[in-house]
Amino acid sequence: MSASPAPTPLPASTPAAARQAFLLGLAIAVVGAILFSAKAIVAKLIYRYQVDAVTLITFRMLFSLPFFAGIALWKAAQSPPLARTDRIRIVVLGLLGYYLSSFLDFLGLQYISAGLERLILFLTPSFVLLISVVFLKKKITGLEWAALATAYLGTVLVFFHDARAGGSNVLLGGVFVLGSAVAYAIYLVQSGELVSRVGPLRLVAYAMCVSSAACILQFFLLRPPALLLQPAGVYWLSLVNAVFCTVLPVMMTMVAVARIGPGTTSQAGMVGPVSTLFLGAAILGEPITGIQLGGTALVLAGIYLLSRKRA
Repeated sequence: MSASPAPTPLPASTPAAARQAFLLGLAIAVVGAILFSAKAIVAKLIYRYQVDAVTLITFRMLFSLPFFAGIALWKAAQSPPLARTDRIRIVVLGLLGYYLSSFLDFLGLQYISAGLERLILFLTPSFVLLISVVFLKKKITGLEWAALATAYLGTVLVFFHDARAGGSNVLLGGVFVLGSAVAYAIYLVQSGELVSRVGPLRLVAYAMCVSSAACILQFFLLRPPALLLQPAGVYWLSLVNAVFCTVLPVMMTMVAVARIGPGTTSQAGMVGPVSTLFLGAAILGEPITGIQLGGTALVLAGIYLLSRKRA
């Protein structure tokens, strides 16, 4: 009687594979946060051409729309039709995440510095955690709170001087950007609940098409069409804003949400204020002090603590 064949060995390290998948998702979230944060620098450069927030966001969405429309058509041809409730939720997400949030953000940037804008938007992880705890009854680990607190301290150190500076409209600008942070936190939480059914690329493509339509409609309701004629620099900067600060980071954010969840993705965005610091120095000529470097180290320590979380 012949011996039965030896059983096929199982994968050697399932926990290790899960760990690698988690770290990959975290890396995607961090790179997406850096690219997304760069929009504040690009916006400041565009504002030098005396362009207002309504026109700025319109150009951003006009250049972004072909990419998202192409992805939306591609995914629609490959996927079953969405349920009516999911279609409604996608419209709401599009209006919250990349219309209302982006518009309030760019509106606030007219009155405050890029550094202070980053500091206020850094409150987004707190709002995500609070929404998750209060409404979704999710538990937050001590390590997550430690990572959040460490990076908070670093960001406050980095941008403390920006918070004390500013003109008479700094409070108004701060309120606009705070509203942007709240809207984006709601978007992250709601997208986390929907992305598993719809898929990350399909969800973000549909939501961005909704947002683009809202931004373009807003422009034609509030501004004359002649404002579409701008210097070449506005077009080039808007193209950079669309491709590198919109299309790529929102795709990466959705992929990260699908891999590591909305809360961890939002916390990984802590690196955003630090990246804005160095981009501001390199592009806008803003100085970097020893306090800012110390704050940078704390933010990176927070990201490291987050990476130690179990997948």
